[in-house]
Amino acid sequence: MTRRATDNTKALDAFIAAKTEIDAMLERLAALSADHFENSPDEINWGHVGTLNHYRDKLREITDMAFSEGEHAE
Repeated sequence: MTRRATDNTKALDAFIAAKTEIDAMLERLAALSADHFENSPDEINWGHVGTLNHYRDKLREITDMAFSEGEHAE
């Protein structure tokens, strides 16, 4: 009995769609960061710091998972 290769076209399409969405989100975040998250240095307050720390924590969670670091270290 010969095994047929599994057709992964749908999985590949879904993977590429997710990757494209991630790439777009990263591009938008990079642009927002380059613009200091739309904040003027004279207007920065502790609320801005808290918001940015929240963003950082979420991104760290993702990078820790992606690179097996932090609590996801092997």
